[in-house]
Formats: sequence, C-alpha cells, structure tokens
Amino acid sequence: MSTILESIFSPDFGFVILRVTTPLLFASLGVAVSALSGTINIGLEGIMLVSAFTGVMVSAFTRSLLLALIAGVAAGVLLGMILAYFHLYLKTDVIIGAIALNFFASGITIFLLFLFTGDKGTSSSLRSLVFPEISIPILNKIPILGRIASGHNVLTYFALLSVLIYFILIYKTPLGLRIRAVGQNPEAAESVGINVNHIKIYALLLSGFFGAFGGLYLAMGYVSWFSRDMTAGRGFIAIAASTLGSHMPLRTLLGSLLFGSVSAFSIYISSLEVPSDLIQLIPYAVTVIVLTIYSGRVFSGKIKKPKELI
Repeated sequence: MSTILESIFSPDFGFVILRVTTPLLFASLGVAVSALSGTINIGLEGIMLVSAFTGVMVSAFTRSLLLALIAGVAAGVLLGMILAYFHLYLKTDVIIGAIALNFFASGITIFLLFLFTGDKGTSSSLRSLVFPEISIPILNKIPILGRIASGHNVLTYFALLSVLIYFILIYKTPLGLRIRAVGQNPEAAESVGINVNHIKIYALLLSGFFGAFGGLYLAMGYVSWFSRDMTAGRGFIAIAASTLGSHMPLRTLLGSLLFGSVSAFSIYISSLEVPSDLIQLIPYAVTVIVLTIYSGRVFSGKIKKPKELI
C-alpha cells in the first residue's frame, strides 16, 4: 500500500493523469459546444469509436498519418452531420438519435473489423501508425514539472490547446456568439435573423470534430490498435465532465482532469488484490456520485441551474 501511495504522489502519476485525460477532454469539448447550442450530443461514444477505427484502418493501409488524421476527423464530422440531419430535419429526438448512433457505431466497427482482419476483437494483425510523442525543450529539464508535462503524445498537447481554441471560438467569434444565443433563447435569436437550425448544425459538426480527435488518440496514441468498444464509456463520462464544468472552457478542463485523475487512480491500484471488475467500476461510480452531488447543489440553489437543453 505504501508503494501505491508513493506512486500516486510522484510526478509519474501526474503524467498518467494527462495521458488518461486526453480523450476525455476532447469528448468533453465536443459535448460542451453542442450543449451551448441547446442540443446536447450524447453520441460522442459512437463518434470516437468510428473515428478510432477509421484512423487505424487508413493508417494501416496507406502508411500515412496525415491521411489517417484527415479520414478520422472526417468520419467524426460526418457522424455529427448525420445526427444533425436526423434531429433537425427529420425531427428525430436527439437523445434517441444519439443512442442509435452509438449502437450503430459499435456494430459497424465490429463488422468492418472482422471484414478487414478476420478478428472481431482487435486490429493487432494490422500494423497501424501512431502519432508521435514530443519532448518539449527547456520544459523537459525542469524538475518534477518536466516529468509531468513533457514527453506526451502530440494529441495530448493539442487537447490542451483545444481548450484555448474552444474559448476563442465561443467568446471571440460571431459563430460563438450565435451558438450561445441559440442555446439561451432560440426564438429571440431567430427574431434577429439567425438561422437556428444552421447554428445547431455547426455546433454538432464541431462536436464531431472534437470527438474525432478523442477517438484517434485512443487508437493511435494511447495504444496502437483498435479494439471493439474501446471507448469504454468515455463518451458518457465526458458528458459528466462537461456538465460539471457548465460547458465553460476552463471548468470543462478541470472536470475532465477530475475524472482523468480517478481513472489514473484505478490504474495504479490495479496491482492490489482487488477484483478487476471492482477497479474498472471506480470511474463510473465516481461519475454517478459527482453528478448526484452536483444535481443536489443545483436543486438547492447553491449552483445556478443551467438553461434547459432542447
């Protein structure tokens, strides 16, 4: 036990937290941008899964990281567009549509995985490329901080940069203003000439964009292969992280770090004589507990209740 505690309070634990938080942060930003428009996207689980699969397959057959990146992101954006079309034009309930998207993503990736590899479990028979790790000059020489923040996958740094991109997008651009206006009062936005459906489409496309990077990191950064249902609920945990952060940039980052820390902790205690199923349950149990506490504080008026989502 003392060894576990020493490990948790070491710089290496901070390194693992950032590594584990990366896909959660991408997905949380995807949830946040759609939620601000008034249409929360719970289909990030499926978007991440399809983008992960697409990236691995394209990289394995083309030997090009750039093409894998483009294909993975395009897959995520396409699914965001499909969800937007069914919800906004065919009037499908967005929750039901997103759940259907998640089931579709799980089924189609398993089917195509078997088609391409003859294996319904993983793509380990294919040699997939991975995104590079970066050692940051000067920073890597700083004690403790260098061990925590340097040497990560390039997508980890892009995830942190994405928080700034999200801030600029939401607060410094006309599109961001329109997204917030539509989310707060779609009737008022429409009365001043804003096309509400178009803005929600843009938000869902951006949601797919951010989610796609989370999937690409899982299959081409966190590991180097695709496995069935490898997102393992991260898309749903991202909803909790974004909600906890009120869909705001910095608070969403902190929410993602919180759940990333819990996931990292569960990894570190896996060496104890504890049933593996119980260890795997920890991140999801904490998600439920945190959301319960958050909802209680909202109900009691200690936290301002967010606008209703359509």
